[in-house]
Amino acid sequence: MASKAIMTMKEQLVEEIKQKIQNSSSVVIVGYQGMTAEQDTALRAELRKSGVEYKVLKNRLVRIALNELGYTEFDSLLEGPNAVAFSPASDPVAAAKILCETASKNKMLVLKAGIVDGVAIDVNGVKELASLPSKEVLVAKVLGMLQAPITGFVRVLNGTIGGLAIALKAIADKQN
Repeated sequence: MASKAIMTMKEQLVEEIKQKIQNSSSVVIVGYQGMTAEQDTALRAELRKSGVEYKVLKNRLVRIALNELGYTEFDSLLEGPNAVAFSPASDPVAAAKILCETASKNKMLVLKAGIVDGVAIDVNGVKELASLPSKEVLVAKVLGMLQAPITGFVRVLNGTIGGLAIALKAIADKQN
């Protein structure tokens, strides 16, 4: 039987995991069995650059945290060596994109499932999430779409004003 101090520590870890899940825009669970230390270090460095927190956590503690948050569909997936990636609020696509790219190159990394904005997703959902453009690209597209009508309006006004100026000059030339 575990001591009271160990139980308290595990309860705190479960609370920390729950907080990370709730504060992340997306969460991706992967299996990493068979990856070399070099491959894992390179993956961690790439995830860190994007602001993604990548942790190897005890399956039992992750299972308890997920169950307490109402995600029971992950129970069967939490077998063997797993890691959890927590995307920052600023970029929900980051973890999925990096992990999918790495999994396509390294068959030892296995995508399992994820959570996006409080909704559980399967492997296909993680792949779809990875195929979305980043937040910066989406913002740029929206700004471009918003700017297009304004640019067109300015062109129309310039054309009308330019035509008016030409007509007025012609009238002035005729009168002289």
